[in-house]
Amino acid sequence: MSTRTTLLLGADSRRAAKRLAAKLNVSPSEVVRRALVHYGDHVLGTSAEQRKRRSRALERLENLFGGHDAHDEIERLKAEDEYF
Repeated sequence: MSTRTTLLLGADSRRAAKRLAAKLNVSPSEVVRRALVHYGDHVLGTSAEQRKRRSRALERLENLFGGHDAHDEIERLKAEDEYF
């Protein structure tokens, strides 16, 4: 659930938010939300739940690519499908 919050941004911050928003094709508000989450992960570390999800994803990838070189597999797929 979202809660409306008002932030005052200086000219440099506002310009940066607008430039990033244009580059990412999202609103400046979405840029600020993403930046806060990213910075929070950087400063505070990854939560236990995020680590569990990442570990499960890596285990699934290991099962999928077990015994295969992922780089070689991607190159093979690219060669088979020009739009990959």
